[in-house]
Amino acid sequence: MLLSSILVAGWMFDGEAVRTRAAAAKTPARPAGDPESYEVFGKRYRVHASSDGYRERGVASWYGHPFDGRPTSSGEMYDMNKMTAAHPTLPIPTWVEVTNLTNGKRVVVKVNDRGPFADKRLIDLSYAAATALDMIKTGTTRVEVRALPGPPAETTASRRGKRDESARSAREPSNPPEVPRPPPAPAKSRPDSARRADERPPPADDRPPPPARERPAAPADAERLFVDAGKFTKRDDAVQLVDSLKAQGLMNAFVVTEDGRRKSSHRVRIGPLRDRAEVENVSERLRTLGAKHARSVAMR
Repeated sequence: MLLSSILVAGWMFDGEAVRTRAAAAKTPARPAGDPESYEVFGKRYRVHASSDGYRERGVASWYGHPFDGRPTSSGEMYDMNKMTAAHPTLPIPTWVEVTNLTNGKRVVVKVNDRGPFADKRLIDLSYAAATALDMIKTGTTRVEVRALPGPPAETTASRRGKRDESARSAREPSNPPEVPRPPPAPAKSRPDSARRADERPPPADDRPPPPARERPAAPADAERLFVDAGKFTKRDDAVQLVDSLKAQGLMNAFVVTEDGRRKSSHRVRIGPLRDRAEVENVSERLRTLGAKHARSVAMR
């Protein structure tokens, strides 16, 4: 595997063996809006006039950092924690149901971006959607994509319920007339000794009120977790590895340059990651790609 050879070269030979490899393709600028067609990497994509009846099987990948917070082709800001996706040819917006063919899990996502442009990729899912499909560890998976006629049914039902509630409020009078209440009957006075037991005031509750629940404060210098994937003497070699990792679905890979006394070194790092479990998942993913010495790193 090409990526495996890059990883091994990065750790064992400090990048010397990868200089002759062709540079990996950079992610292009994503075409905005819904043009009839557009061209990326010399390939022309024609946008469907309608998503009616669309159903296709292929390979899904996912993307997170560093695209989080950047504008998508629809103009919306990409939020990796929302259920969205990128597709090269479906109209924007389109809602699709994506089924992971390896485990049967399904999600509904909104197509609001263009991509993926890697060969033989069908759809690029957000981090949240990929998590729901249980494909974070593998990076890619076989899926079936089926276009829906509109937003998810529960969203439509919720909107319909709000319209019905508004209609009922419009039909009902805003200030209904008050019905006069009869005056209370005068209380008969009786001596205290003649009062029934159930008329006596209840005993005072001497128990103190329960303490208010407090939310634990987050530490001011909380650690952020990363995984080191390789170290190189030449930055170009590190950049090539980052591009290859992104092509495998590890979109939050980046280069860290460390200035030494004689020369600089360039580390490829993945993150930040949510917790130790995700660190282990990413490390295992790197090992399957040929990285034998991936290690976790904590930064403040």
